[in-house]
Amino acid sequence: MQIRVRFFAALRDTLGMGEQTLELPAAATVASAWAALVAAHPALDAASSLAYAVNRAYASLDTALHDGDELALIPPVSGG
Repeated sequence: MQIRVRFFAALRDTLGMGEQTLELPAAATVASAWAALVAAHPALDAASSLAYAVNRAYASLDTALHDGDELALIPPVSGG
């Protein structure tokens, strides 16, 4: 299956891109997508405390993914 991954804030800056397409096996979860992304982009391994959203709804690492889904990776932000 194929999903669209969107990177926000510091992740976008680190990778130099806002999104990519990711090919995953049929039984993929958010956790397995994250593992595939870290394998492809080792700089992501330093990311911590991410929030995940699948099709614009917050999701956990065990959320199942389906062909055509959008996975957003949202790092913590600060400001005032």
